Amino acid sequence: MNTRRTFLTTIAATAAAGSARAGDSKPEVRYSMNPPPPKIGPHTGSLDVFIQKLKPQGEVPLSFLKDEHRDLATWKAKARAKMLELLHYTPEKCDPQAEVISRKDCGDCIREEIRFNTTPVFRVPATVLIPKGLTKPAPAVVLLHSHGGYYLWGRERELEGDDVHPTLIEMRDYYGKKAIGTEMARRGYVVISIDMFFWGERRMVLDEDPEEWKTRPASISGESVTKFNQRSSASEQLMGRTLLSAGVTWAGIIAWDDMRTVDYLVTRPEVDPQRIGCVGHSVGGLRSAYLAALDDRIKAAVVCSWMCSFPNQLAKHVRSTIGHTKLIPGIYRLMDHPDIASLAMPRPLMVINGIQDALFEPEGVRAAHEKLTQCYAKAGAPDHFKSIIEERPHEFNAERQADAWAWFEKWLS
Repeated sequence: MNTRRTFLTTIAATAAAGSARAGDSKPEVRYSMNPPPPKIGPHTGSLDVFIQKLKPQGEVPLSFLKDEHRDLATWKAKARAKMLELLHYTPEKCDPQAEVISRKDCGDCIREEIRFNTTPVFRVPATVLIPKGLTKPAPAVVLLHSHGGYYLWGRERELEGDDVHPTLIEMRDYYGKKAIGTEMARRGYVVISIDMFFWGERRMVLDEDPEEWKTRPASISGESVTKFNQRSSASEQLMGRTLLSAGVTWAGIIAWDDMRTVDYLVTRPEVDPQRIGCVGHSVGGLRSAYLAALDDRIKAAVVCSWMCSFPNQLAKHVRSTIGHTKLIPGIYRLMDHPDIASLAMPRPLMVINGIQDALFEPEGVRAAHEKLTQCYAKAGAPDHFKSIIEERPHEFNAERQADAWAWFEKWLS
């Protein structure tokens, strides 16, 4: 489909099968030692020796594991404020002014297409799934869609529908061929999913683009979808540089939209505001980590396929993994990625990684899970963190989903 899609497909095709089960709070490690990979030099070549000297040495200042951080609430306030500052994006809050565009009976649930404001500038498209037969406010989950090198549609890859394009069905290979939003609604959760900026209805369209790229008809060919996705992938650096030049970060826009999605969600009469979770795979996992870190209304979170100690990524894992959507200037001199995720403490957090996932350096994955384990222990909530590392590629398969749904059942039911 495009470079990233081909890369991920190659990983999946060469992966061995594994299994997952939800369990108690003891961290699980489900991997065996693999043969060493072929020796490939650093992606930055001769300059890597300097880059390695530039990265933080020792424990970063805003890690909760530093001795000076003893009180969880005090540390969270300080670290969260710094993260929000470095996101360089604090637009004016506004009324969502939500509008229901359509409402459809889908058998197990009602599907609503919604539009609401996350800022005075952005009006965001969303899908809400409401289980049938609710007699009281239900738990809800914010479903955060992935990157996948696929831009023409966004949230639809994880939701069932009559008009889902065949290329989106193909994307579900990473989800055990399941539409996970619909799976969650069938389990009794109100589900909401928005299009991330630059994806789906918020994609970048040029005046000279062919009409089918502007209207996305069901008849659009797979070849045309691939060409649009390739163009969008090549344009990510342009968009990232443009947003930075405008004085904001792409990561800031994403995090803000996701938090404001919770603002809208709690206005729904079907939703119990004390039982809201979030889940995502790949970049959706990154979004889930950020949302749980920044919004205490999230009571339980699942992060799939996006957890690693980022200094480990610098030599050979930036090119295909860390784009402008993930960059927060200066954050990693203060907090590593697991430190950001630990801002969710003491609320329950499950993190799932496949050790065959070539997007992440394996020792960095293990180090991140170990750090989160230590952080939750120091916070006095060791049973609120669940670590799963298994012999799997970059995917959120049926077994991983079973772990995630059991986690939400435990903490949100």
